[in-house]
Amino acid sequence: MSNILLVAQREFRQIVQMKSFWLTLLLIPVALGVGSVVGKLFDDDEATKVMLVDRAGGEVAERIETSFALEDDRDALARLSRYVRRHGLEAADPDAPWTQYDRWYTPADIEAFRQSGGLEGALEKIDAVRDKDTPEFEPREASYEFVEPDPSIATATGEALDEAVEQIIDPKDGDEEASYVILIDSDYAERPVVRLWSNDTPRSSFVTTLQDTLTTDLRGRLLAEDGVSPERAALVQTAQPAIAVTTPEPGDGARESMAVRSILPLALAYVLLMALMLSGGWMLQSSVEERTNKLLESVLACVKAEDLMYGKLIGTVAVGLALVASWVIFAAIAAFWFSGAVSDFLRPALAPLTDPVIVIAIIYFFVAGYISISVIFLAIGSMTDSMNEAQGYFMPLTFAILLPVTFLIQAVLAGNDGPIVQVMTWIPFITPFAVLAQLGTGIELWVLIGTGLLLAAFIVVEFVYLGRLFRASLLATGQKPGLKTLIERFKSQAG
Repeated sequence: MSNILLVAQREFRQIVQMKSFWLTLLLIPVALGVGSVVGKLFDDDEATKVMLVDRAGGEVAERIETSFALEDDRDALARLSRYVRRHGLEAADPDAPWTQYDRWYTPADIEAFRQSGGLEGALEKIDAVRDKDTPEFEPREASYEFVEPDPSIATATGEALDEAVEQIIDPKDGDEEASYVILIDSDYAERPVVRLWSNDTPRSSFVTTLQDTLTTDLRGRLLAEDGVSPERAALVQTAQPAIAVTTPEPGDGARESMAVRSILPLALAYVLLMALMLSGGWMLQSSVEERTNKLLESVLACVKAEDLMYGKLIGTVAVGLALVASWVIFAAIAAFWFSGAVSDFLRPALAPLTDPVIVIAIIYFFVAGYISISVIFLAIGSMTDSMNEAQGYFMPLTFAILLPVTFLIQAVLAGNDGPIVQVMTWIPFITPFAVLAQLGTGIELWVLIGTGLLLAAFIVVEFVYLGRLFRASLLATGQKPGLKTLIERFKSQAG
């Protein structure tokens, strides 16, 4: 046993001394830091600029702006309500619209929201009862910003109008003045046609709101022509049933809950895959260097082949687990550093850890999966004399694992647990990834036990046959084994 530990320590030190190990170790913290910065750089919160040109007096343009402002306030009210519900902040104002979750917010609700100070007034009340550990509400920018009309299109017609609009939405030099231009002509009352120019396909939500506003205005005009009073016409136009809306609490919806609970298991599957590919490459490099530098004969003079195999395996697994542990620590530091929304998001993501069965399954399948694949890499390293030769085995094995695991994780994310996913769960070298990926979505206990036993049996078979290959290949330096030779080595017994 002492020889095994000595070999393991030597293997661990040899890999840790590689520059590539330390570069890889810093991969996660650098990615976390760069990711947060890049995310902010690419985060486009600017409102889409809209230019309204109303040649019919300005009344229609005013109604359009009012409608979009109403939609923005409805969105803010809905998001604020969900925030209050998530963090239990109803005590801030029990009668406010943003503490009511049982209906679709009407114009009357939005008007009450505005009269009480709008978003700023609501946040003042919330801050009075919010704990310091509760993340602040992050308001969203307005979807659209209405800008002043350009004088060049105030009276232009025909080709001159099109050229002027083109210069506004897609100028040859400089930034665009607006993304959308809406023209309401002077004869709108007699010919209700509105023109819309856009520098790209307009959003369906924008066109829908615009269409609803213009339709309401047109119907109001028709009712007025039939002698209906403006008050009555407005009542007819705004008449709508009250819609009672029932939704799960934030994080409790089936799809949302599944996605959040799957974060940790899926992350572990990705980390296992990444750590295996990295440590496998280091193991191959270490083994090839020993063979080319004629160090292997000296090592075998001191330890048995079995001790060498188990020691190298333990050392490599220790390197991989140290790598994973470092990444976990960096991720935990980042989570605490960016406290608030991140930590609030992580709480439901860590919910699977409250189940001891899940915790045991995570530890077992992660470690067993690491061992089962590492043994294969170890066998490859024992029968290759150069990195080029080792890569000839390493790359096909990598793709044989990477492709099905990638498909599997995508299927789990899509909620697909069909026959293919079930079959892949019982393929030994994919089993660890399959089980880890499915822990968040739910996996039956008998499947956990069955796949665990299958994986254990697979590892035992690997130790027997790959151990024979390892022993027989150690001193066969310079010999490129064919299929017949490999079969003979698999059948060879310890001498």
